[in-house]
Amino acid sequence: MSRRCEITGKGVLSGNNVSHANNKTRRRFLPNLQVTSLLSDALGESIRLRLSTRAIRTIEHNGGIDAFLLGKNASKLTTRGQELKRKVTIAKAKQAAAQAP
Repeated sequence: MSRRCEITGKGVLSGNNVSHANNKTRRRFLPNLQVTSLLSDALGESIRLRLSTRAIRTIEHNGGIDAFLLGKNASKLTTRGQELKRKVTIAKAKQAAAQAP
């Protein structure tokens, strides 16, 4: 399982530990990833994703996973995000077709 956010693609960064004597050793900055379930209104089900905490806050700020995915450019999403966006778009189109007589 990679240390990468499934929506934003945020991953591991590298840098240096710098001691008081200015010795530099390599280190890794790991993203704060959480396994979370988000409810999709369009799909009518819960989606389980491994997201960074920043992505969770952004999704909630935008009004849920559906609104976030539809408002985001597909080129800025990971492959899992693009797949979810296609599913949500198709589900929304089916809902709109069912409501229109």
